[in-house]
Amino acid sequence: MGEPNTAAQPSQEFEKVLANSSTEVASFDTHDKTPLQKLQHFLHSSPAAVPLIVLVLSLAVFGAILGGKFFSAFSLTLILQQVAIVGIVGAAQTLVVMTAGIDLSVGAMMVLSSVIMGQFTFRYGLPPTLSVLCGLGVGALCGFINGTLVARMKLPPFIVTLGMWQIVLASNFLYSANETIRAQDISANAPILQFFGQNIRIGNAVFTYGVIAMVLLVCLLWYVLNRTAWGRYVYAVGDDPEAAKLAGVNVKRMLVVVYTLSGLICAFAGWTLIGRIGSVSPTAGQFANIESITAVVIGGISLFGGRGSILGMLFGALIVGVFSLGLRLMGTDPQWTYLLIGLLIITAVAIDQWIRKVAG
Repeated sequence: MGEPNTAAQPSQEFEKVLANSSTEVASFDTHDKTPLQKLQHFLHSSPAAVPLIVLVLSLAVFGAILGGKFFSAFSLTLILQQVAIVGIVGAAQTLVVMTAGIDLSVGAMMVLSSVIMGQFTFRYGLPPTLSVLCGLGVGALCGFINGTLVARMKLPPFIVTLGMWQIVLASNFLYSANETIRAQDISANAPILQFFGQNIRIGNAVFTYGVIAMVLLVCLLWYVLNRTAWGRYVYAVGDDPEAAKLAGVNVKRMLVVVYTLSGLICAFAGWTLIGRIGSVSPTAGQFANIESITAVVIGGISLFGGRGSILGMLFGALIVGVFSLGLRLMGTDPQWTYLLIGLLIITAVAIDQWIRKVAG
C-alpha cells in the first residue's frame, strides 16, 4: 500500500489560502513619465534649479535691454556688493528654515552685534579685536536663547523670534542711545572694524572682502549640509522631527545648535555691515529679516523644512539684486522692484507646493 501524497496537500490551515494564489514575480510600474512629470521630479531633486534659471533669464533680459551699461564688470560686481549682507544673513536664515522654523530676529541680532563691536571699542576702550569677539558672542547668545525656547520649551519659532526681534531692537536703541559712530573715527582708531569694506580690483571688477566672505560662507555651509552627517541631520529634523528622533538624532540639541550658529552668522554679518556702510549705526539693516526671508523663499527653500539648497538662497539674493539694479538703470519707479519681488515670492511658494504635491 503506497503512502499518500501529502506534499501536494496543504498541511496547515493558512496554507490553504496560498493554494490558488498567483505565482507571478512581482513587478513595478515602469511606464514612461510625461515631460511634465520628469520636470517635476527634476525640480524636486534639484531645488536650486528654479532660482538659477530665473537668475540667468533676468540677467539675459536686463542685458538685452540695457546692453553694456548693465553687462559691465563694474555693474555685475556692484550687484554682489549690494547683496553681500543679505547673503550672509540669508545663510543664517536658511539653517533655521531648513529645520521648519523661521527667525524674524536675524536683522536685529546683526545690528546689535555691530553696535556692541563699536561701542565696546569707543565707549569702553577695549581692543577692537576683543570687541569683535564680544559682538560675535552676543549674536551667538541671542541665537542660543532662541534655540532653547524653541527646542526645550516647545514654543513656536515665529513667536519666539518675533519677541526676540522686539527685545533686541529695543536693547539696541537703549544701549546705543541712537548714537552713530562716524566712519572717520573708525578708520583712524579701529580700522579692523571696516575690514570687510576693503576691496580688491580685477580690471573694472571690484570685489570687497565682504563679498568674498559671503561666497566662502555659502560654499562652506553647502559642503556641511550636503557632505556631512550633521547636515543630513538638519534636513531630517526639518522633514520629520519624530522620524529623526527615532533614527537616533538628538532633535533638541540640533535645534539649539542651529539657532546658535544662526545667531553667530548674524553677528558676523554685523561686522561685515560696518565695512559696508563704514560707520556703526543702530538704524542700519532694519529690513534684513524680511530681505533674508525673501532670498530664502525665492531661492526655492521650502518654508515647511527639510528641502532646499543654500545655493538657491544665494541665487535668490542675486535675483533681487539684479532686479533692483536693472530697474534703477532703466529709470523706473522703485516701487516696481517691490511689486515684481512680491510676485516672485508668491510664485516661488506656489512652485514649492506644486513640487511637494507631485514629487514628494
